[in-house]
Amino acid sequence: MKKKWFNHLFIGLIAILLVGCTGENVSSKKDLEEISIMLDWYPNAVHSAIYVAKEKGYFEDEGIKVKIEMPADTNDPLKLAATGKVDLAISYQSQLLVSRAEDIPVVSIAALVRHSLDAIMYKKESGIQSPQDLQGKNVGYPSASVSEAVVASMVKNDGGDMSKVKMTDVGWDLMSSLATDRVDALVGAYINHEQVLLQKEGYNIDILNLPDYGVPDNYELIIVTGEKTLEKKRVAFEKFWRAVTKGQETVKENPDAGLQVLLDHENDSFPLDKGVEKESLQVLLPLMEADNVPFGHQDEAVWQDVADWLYDSKVIKEKIDPKEAFKNIVSK
Repeated sequence: MKKKWFNHLFIGLIAILLVGCTGENVSSKKDLEEISIMLDWYPNAVHSAIYVAKEKGYFEDEGIKVKIEMPADTNDPLKLAATGKVDLAISYQSQLLVSRAEDIPVVSIAALVRHSLDAIMYKKESGIQSPQDLQGKNVGYPSASVSEAVVASMVKNDGGDMSKVKMTDVGWDLMSSLATDRVDALVGAYINHEQVLLQKEGYNIDILNLPDYGVPDNYELIIVTGEKTLEKKRVAFEKFWRAVTKGQETVKENPDAGLQVLLDHENDSFPLDKGVEKESLQVLLPLMEADNVPFGHQDEAVWQDVADWLYDSKVIKEKIDPKEAFKNIVSK
């Protein structure tokens, strides 16, 4: 009788412990702080670390739950971050500086891609070998004053005359414009996307790198937030970036597995080509980090150079303090 009583008591205690443990897990999941991030575009190779961090539970390990959103327009992420409609967004260094010159209260907290992805792109048979060769040519660009300034700087620094270069706004119809010879060259096209796709379609594509001709290297993609949001959620953002950093390490250790996580989350409206994204990731990984610099850390000199260039190129009308444009959440 005592033995039977003891067995019942033991089973009861185990049940209580199990319920307690289950309750703790449910509670911890409910206690996760929710933050949102809007991508710069549809999911592609550059976002692999974010999706890996979510898939592997790295965000939950940090005590946060991350909602990943996609923009209807490429200008949306920065605007929505400025107004607090999303907590974080992926945007562009030059776009953030232009926005701050217009008194839009946005700030960068981390660099996702540390180097320029933009380049002047052309078919090798065009005869273009330097920016000066763009004289008498037609250059397509995606509705951005920064793109026009890029070409003007490169041509001038190469000893050419910009008045002899025709600029055609092709919107986002970049690849087909070059493929069909509607334009002779492109600016605003990315080496990890348009170049890879055009080469896959059989075109011999070459590029002119922006920094080689006086346009400062820049943080192509950055993580941005609103100034007020940063004041409220800085700790959560530090947790977010620790998880993304761990995701980046996972992707570097096994790029194919990391890419597969991304492919499993592709947007139905924008199906991904595995071969293209694999090559894109190979281009991106070396450009996302630098020796002896923590992943995401931003240098003031880079912000100063880009801000000065934007002012000198008359893209922005007033000088701005680059120190106010970024706040590192990663210690060096």
